[in-house]
Amino acid sequence: MTADPSPVQPAPGPSPVSGPAPGAPGIPPTWSSSAKEAVGTSHYASRVWFTVGRGILNEVYWPRVDRPQIRDLGFIVADGAGFWSEVKRDARSEVRNVEPGVPAVVAVHRHERYELALRICADDHADVVRIEARLDDRRDPGDPDRAAHPLRLYPLLAPHLGFSGVHDRAWTGTYKGHPMLFAANAPYALAFASDPAPVRQSVGYVGASDGWQDFARNGRMTWTYGSTGAGNVAGMTEIALDDGVAHLALGFGELPEEAALQVTSALAGHFEPAWEEYVGNWRSFLHTCAPPPAELGEELTALYLDSAAVLRTHQDRTSPGATVASLSIPWGNARNDLGGYHLVWSRDLVESAGALVALGARASARRTLAYLVATQEPDGHWVQNQWVDGVPYWRGVQLDEAAYPILLVGALRRSGAAHMHGRAADEAAAFAHLVTETALDRMIAAAASFIARTGPSTQQDRWEENAGLTPSTLAPVVAALVDAAAFLPGPAAAYCLELADDWNASIEEWTYARGTPLARAHGVDGYYVRIASPDVLGGAPISTPVPVRNRPAGRGTVPADEMLGTDFLALVRFGLRRPDDPRILATLAVTDALLRTDTPGGAVWHRYTGDGYGEHADGAPFDGTGIGRGWPLLVGERGHYELEAGRDARPYLETMRRLASAGGMLPEQTWDAEDVPGRGLRRGRPSGSAMPLAWAHAEYVKLARSVALGRAIDRPEAAWRRYQGQRPAATRATWRFTAPRPAMMAGRMLRFELLAPCRVHCSVDGWVTVRDVDARDTGLGVWVADVPGSDRLPPGAAVDATFYWPEVDRWEGRDVRVVVTDQGT
Repeated sequence: MTADPSPVQPAPGPSPVSGPAPGAPGIPPTWSSSAKEAVGTSHYASRVWFTVGRGILNEVYWPRVDRPQIRDLGFIVADGAGFWSEVKRDARSEVRNVEPGVPAVVAVHRHERYELALRICADDHADVVRIEARLDDRRDPGDPDRAAHPLRLYPLLAPHLGFSGVHDRAWTGTYKGHPMLFAANAPYALAFASDPAPVRQSVGYVGASDGWQDFARNGRMTWTYGSTGAGNVAGMTEIALDDGVAHLALGFGELPEEAALQVTSALAGHFEPAWEEYVGNWRSFLHTCAPPPAELGEELTALYLDSAAVLRTHQDRTSPGATVASLSIPWGNARNDLGGYHLVWSRDLVESAGALVALGARASARRTLAYLVATQEPDGHWVQNQWVDGVPYWRGVQLDEAAYPILLVGALRRSGAAHMHGRAADEAAAFAHLVTETALDRMIAAAASFIARTGPSTQQDRWEENAGLTPSTLAPVVAALVDAAAFLPGPAAAYCLELADDWNASIEEWTYARGTPLARAHGVDGYYVRIASPDVLGGAPISTPVPVRNRPAGRGTVPADEMLGTDFLALVRFGLRRPDDPRILATLAVTDALLRTDTPGGAVWHRYTGDGYGEHADGAPFDGTGIGRGWPLLVGERGHYELEAGRDARPYLETMRRLASAGGMLPEQTWDAEDVPGRGLRRGRPSGSAMPLAWAHAEYVKLARSVALGRAIDRPEAAWRRYQGQRPAATRATWRFTAPRPAMMAGRMLRFELLAPCRVHCSVDGWVTVRDVDARDTGLGVWVADVPGSDRLPPGAAVDATFYWPEVDRWEGRDVRVVVTDQGT
């Protein structure tokens, strides 16, 4: 008995140039440019996510939103008699969604010899990207050359299976008699087929024997190589279009046969019904969202709807609730990294979920919360970023990423109370008010405990570059502690509020620099720094140098009081300071002078002074150093500030719209220097950083909803009710082993905060008399001991203390001293 033959077979028949392709392994692979013009996925069952750049298919992700499997699928148009044109390079391209908020993509390429119109969508029922290609020959119908040498279409496919283009194999073959291209890198495989079937096919190594090289050397298709070994490979097919139309299908599977079955099934059906079903399912999604505010107008509304679709497109289907930061790899055409931005950051995830709450898509936001519960680390934090299955990629720790999930719970609870009625309201209330034993309460308790035990300094700020104290971390952390108190038992709740008050009262002490040369140069008394060194907690001055990433060698540190950012606006956004607070206004004046640049699209702001994350001055891609550019999401953050200040924020929505790509994609950064035509960089247009950035689209949606509401829609109400934008009076001075303050202001109670049961042996009179104070358990993994009488000590006095650890029957073996002063912020 013999085994059945595989349905995948080599292509039959001899050819002038056949057999294995030469030139292994090909040139080093890269991804495509990060400048995406559109992104899309099925709103039904398909597990493919596609991107479009320069009017052609770029990375396609399968079977999860974090798994890119191709570099691109482009086209050559040729007549076989010497004329050939690579569409993405030679034609003028226009890319748009078929309608706002529906990511069915229409791309039209216009050249003096031809017009190629593409319609691109996912198949709702298969792991397939479908393309309709209409090729119009623009030569005069009476031109005899037109009949003698008709135009043909040559799709060019560059697989990058398994995150990379290094180990792929490609071959030409058939599936049950249907010719198609194949590629595999176990456990991933793809198949590419067309209707009409290809006239010829070829595979080769990129830069050596691929289809583009064939045209570049020979002016027409002359090679028909049948297979490659492992390497950076590509395939090309030749399609004769008798009626000017071809239907293409790119499918995926764990085996070549599975991929081939998917594309064969897709091409067996008509394109138009598949397109209409895809469009209809997206329209159904939009009908579940809150309608755009009436005051937006047509153009702002279009970006509002496109942003809703972008956020939904970045969600995974295999791990519900997971959302990646971007379906792009920054400066991807110059790198082949394993990870781009197709990873989950809990901060970006909650920002996106918050926008979904604002859109009224609360079910999606609740799935995000369930995902956060499942991926929380045992100690209560979330890793810096992770694949959608929760496996860490970068393992840094950012304190705000432990705070944002708590704030999402509060946002869901508020949205349920404000927007739901009847049974839906009961379900939302039940979800947001679960009993202590539930996973939700455990998540909140663990996150609050992590914040309490490891704060107030963060290992990394929100830009993932520095350890220390920054308003953009402190603001959400304080707000999260206030929110968490509503879900925790008495002692833990009380301590959350005390800790929030203490840290809120200390923000200026830690991060507000006064009397510096920079302040004097701008005529202000001081300003909030971007980030202060953790050593400030031990008494070091705010000017203590901090390291800065992405700087050239030898320029990696800067005095903290010489580095400003837009981070301070978070103090207003989260309800901790008022927009007219003199310190906020002073910092606003300095940052506008240093960080704002004007572009044809409007004003943009850089992240901070000396930022090195961006292209070089000549436009060369970021390579570990560079120059940071303006960020559209910071325009949205400024718009929220202006709204809180009682001014019109719609101009900031307009700016964000003008900074978006023609296809409605908001970039991470905008090029704000002089044009560099050779690198495709134009002032006020997207740079080579990530695009689209889900966080930027979330910011746009929230600002649009905030304009209609009259205030920031994501302002944490519990923190606002507690502080009303006012700095609370400081009543305590806290001491930790990680924050060993040498001094405290007179009139404050000295509190020791410890991470294990402890007896504090202390004195307020130089050890003439002593007290033993047993630290009390807060319920959050922190034990606190207040020193009796310390709040009545005059300047010049001191508190002396040492520590006994009963669990290990050990004394600390050293004394600490905190001196009382009359100096403070």
